[in-house]
Amino acid sequence: MKLIWDYMKKYLARIFGSNLLKFLGTLGELSLPYILEYIIDKVVPEGKQGPVLFYGSAMLVLSFLTREFNVWANRTAVAVGRDAITDLRHDLFCKTLNFSGSRFDAFGLPSLQSRMTSDSYNVQDFMVRIQTIGIRAPIMLVGGVILTLTMDVPLSLILIAMIPLMSLVTLTVSARGIPMYAGVQACVDRVVSVLRENISGIRVIKALSREEHETERFRRVNEDLTARDIRAGSIMALPGPFMELCLNVGLTIVVLVGARRVDAGQTEPGVILAFLSYFNLILNAIRGLNRIFVMYSKASASAGRIAAVLSDAPDQPVLQPEQAMQQPEQAVRQPEQAVRQADRSVQPVPPAGKTPFIVFDHVSFNYGSSAGLAAQPPQAAGTESAASAFAGGHREKCLDDICFSMQKGESLGIIGATGCGKTTIVNLLMRFYDADSGTISIGGQDVRTFGRRDLRRRFGVAFQNDIIFADTLRKNIDFGRDLTDEEIEAAAADACAADFIGAFADRYAHRAEIRGANLSGGQKQRILVARALAAHPEILILDDSSSALDYATDARLRRAIAGHYADTTLLMVAQRASSIMHLDHIMVMEDGRILAFGTHRELLKSCRVYREICKSQMGDAEAYG
Repeated sequence: MKLIWDYMKKYLARIFGSNLLKFLGTLGELSLPYILEYIIDKVVPEGKQGPVLFYGSAMLVLSFLTREFNVWANRTAVAVGRDAITDLRHDLFCKTLNFSGSRFDAFGLPSLQSRMTSDSYNVQDFMVRIQTIGIRAPIMLVGGVILTLTMDVPLSLILIAMIPLMSLVTLTVSARGIPMYAGVQACVDRVVSVLRENISGIRVIKALSREEHETERFRRVNEDLTARDIRAGSIMALPGPFMELCLNVGLTIVVLVGARRVDAGQTEPGVILAFLSYFNLILNAIRGLNRIFVMYSKASASAGRIAAVLSDAPDQPVLQPEQAMQQPEQAVRQPEQAVRQADRSVQPVPPAGKTPFIVFDHVSFNYGSSAGLAAQPPQAAGTESAASAFAGGHREKCLDDICFSMQKGESLGIIGATGCGKTTIVNLLMRFYDADSGTISIGGQDVRTFGRRDLRRRFGVAFQNDIIFADTLRKNIDFGRDLTDEEIEAAAADACAADFIGAFADRYAHRAEIRGANLSGGQKQRILVARALAAHPEILILDDSSSALDYATDARLRRAIAGHYADTTLLMVAQRASSIMHLDHIMVMEDGRILAFGTHRELLKSCRVYREICKSQMGDAEAYG
């Protein structure tokens, strides 16, 4: 629970004020039965109306003040819980946003979503209740016992005898509740996973008439969640009835013993009435403590899951150049050496005296054995490991001994069958993941030695299934970079998006719906390409981002990039040979290896796989023309 305290201590002054008000309000509640007993046993027998009215008025004023103190204390507690959880959610979001791909995969997207939502709600609820019920109930319990001792010790001992037994039951049940609620939250992860998949794939589900299948799939995980919640709730509900039984039995004994003591003249009638009031207050206090223990069990499990994310050690530190050279598993060489030692039958040879701009030097990688994923946190166990936006799924061998280089301003097309590792090359170049072995450098500098922001600002990226936000087209292209209108419109023109944007009555102020639901596939891709081009990046990556474009628009896009971004180094991942055939280099991949590397004409002559791709897509005349 250290996490909860760490976020609440920022508001100590407000918490102190809230607790002071709650303390005063609780003392006021405790004093009312005591005053009532005094009126009945001491004031009424005197037969004077004035003192009765005085003490009655005092009780009325005290009741009003008690109510006001409790109201303000509760409002302050809610405000503290709200502000503290706002801070926590902000830190959790920032931590998640800066995860590497391997850590993102390890926790899983559904689990991260439920930690941000239901887990943080459990923590917030506990933050509020511990300041209200958690302060009031112990004071009411201890204060009630002390005041009853001042009235009648034998009757008080009946109540005190019940407290150890009730406390033992509560603590025992709570110890079992925490792991059970951790299991409940893990099951919430699975429900979120199924829900997210169905929402994202609703059109496919409807198109294939799989509504019943997905309904049954959701029913299973939903019922599992319900069953776990019922088991945890049933266990945590045990102390409540047991404590009420103990207190009611104690109350019955108090009435019986008290009646005899009144008959014997050992106790006043007002004491019995006060005892009944105190028993009721103490019963409510015990109920409140039981609620606190239930909330504690939930909040403790949720806080542990959130703390696992916040305390997760960075797995991609920025290395000093000498550290990068000392990595034991890396085959580190200078870029020129990397190219010379590569297989020249499939590798480009750089011009003499020129240092390649981008170098992959004997790089190997697979998602299943990456350091981050191997260190999967226990909280993610049993949940669906996310196929994150970075990874196209996990393979035993994704990249194996990849070697290639590019000069600044050159263009490279990467083509191959689905799952051959094309997108993984992009992931490693942008350092979404770290290679298992080998080195990747940009401008002669290992990518691991760049600060994350310094590295990523070099890139302009458009992925095939990238996100369109529910915002204006202008803001979707700008993406918070404070670009000028001229830069945005020039990028839209280069991406062949200016024509359809100009057809809207509100042009760049036209609002896209969530995920671009009111745009066609080709329009969305052109907006994404415009976003990538807008800041004139040093390296442009187009990852199958023209698959929805017709051939004429695709050709216009290629001409615009070649004409206006000559100094930009271009990497294009594509399924269509026509999209990459005019680039400086083409890399054909197969099963995580480079099958061939060369120009379009060279590969037509030397690479059977590339020749068959061209022939199947463009026919003999176009393929060999």
